[in-house]
Amino acid sequence: MVSEQKKPNILEGFKAFLMRGNVVDLAVAVVIGAAFTSIVNAVVKGIINPLVGAFGTMNLDGYSWCIKGPCEVAADGTVKQGVQMMWGSVLGATLTFLITAAVVYFLMVLPMSRYLARQEARRKRKEATQEVVQVTELQVLQEIRDLLVAERDAGRNRP
Repeated sequence: MVSEQKKPNILEGFKAFLMRGNVVDLAVAVVIGAAFTSIVNAVVKGIINPLVGAFGTMNLDGYSWCIKGPCEVAADGTVKQGVQMMWGSVLGATLTFLITAAVVYFLMVLPMSRYLARQEARRKRKEATQEVVQVTELQVLQEIRDLLVAERDAGRNRP
């Protein structure tokens, strides 16, 4: 009789995909990252922009450079004439990225790597302790065996 192999169900495959650890971890990271964005934006808006504003304007988006010709900007922010490079918005985005990366590293990555290193050190210490105990037990068992063999041989040699 030929055994029929059941084809995997699409829903079962999808469920297995979702239950993988890395998919769940990724989903958690996206949710935390989205929530964390508002904190970073508040830090940039409330602390970084005022610090930069002490030397210039509070809004980094206002910093620009005219590459070609005299730049004329309309009231709505569109450039009427010339070619304008908005380097202030690039600087603001870069600062936001650096702050986000620093906070993620110092508050999440660094503590987690230290925790994992401590766990690994504990595991290695535990394994080393178990090896010592196992070697000691083996030596004791060998000594008991040798004593039993010696007693048996001594019992045979008695008249």
